[in-house]
Amino acid sequence: MADNAADVVSLIAASLRRERARVGLSLTEVARRAGIAKSTLSQLESGTGNPSVETLWALGVALGVPFSRLVEPPRRVIQVIRAGQGPVVHSERADYEATMLASCPPGARRDIYRIRAQPGPPRASQPHMPGTIEHLVLSTGRVLAGPTGEAVELWPGDYVTYPGDVPHIFDALEPDTTGVIVMEHV
Repeated sequence: MADNAADVVSLIAASLRRERARVGLSLTEVARRAGIAKSTLSQLESGTGNPSVETLWALGVALGVPFSRLVEPPRRVIQVIRAGQGPVVHSERADYEATMLASCPPGARRDIYRIRAQPGPPRASQPHMPGTIEHLVLSTGRVLAGPTGEAVELWPGDYVTYPGDVPHIFDALEPDTTGVIVMEHV
C-alpha cells in the first residue's frame, strides 16, 4: 500500500488508467457505468481528484475488478520453471510431451506450453474450442506443424501461427525437437 495521500492518489490514478485501457473502454463509458461525472473520472485518472470509497467501489464494478486492484500497487509476479521441470502431459499416440508453462489466468485467454517431441507418428490434434489460434516458435530440431493437409516445415527460430479450431498436427522430423506453443482463445 502507498505511504501518504499523494502516493495513494497517484497509485489510484495509474490503476484507473491501466484498468480502463485493459478493458478498452472510453472515459465516457466507464464514467457512465460507474454513475459518476466524466470530469470526475478525468480528474481521478490525472491524479488531481480525491476519490471516495463509494466512487472507487463503483469504478471497480464498472471496470470488472476488485476494489483492491485500484488501491494496491500491482504485484510483479516472477515465475521460473527450469528446463525439465513443470507439469508434463504425454501423448498416447506419439512421442510428444507438453509442459504447461502458464495457464490462462482470469481475464486472459491464453495458455503457454513447452513442447518436446521425437520422430514417429505425428501428434494429431482434434479441433480446440472455436476461435482458438496456436502460435509456435521452434527452438530445436525440425517439425511439420499446422492444419492437417496444410502443415509447414519449421527450422529452429521459425514461427508459425494457425487456427487451432481445425484438425492439426505436430510432426517431429528430428530427434529432440522442441518449441513453445501459445494457445490463444479468442
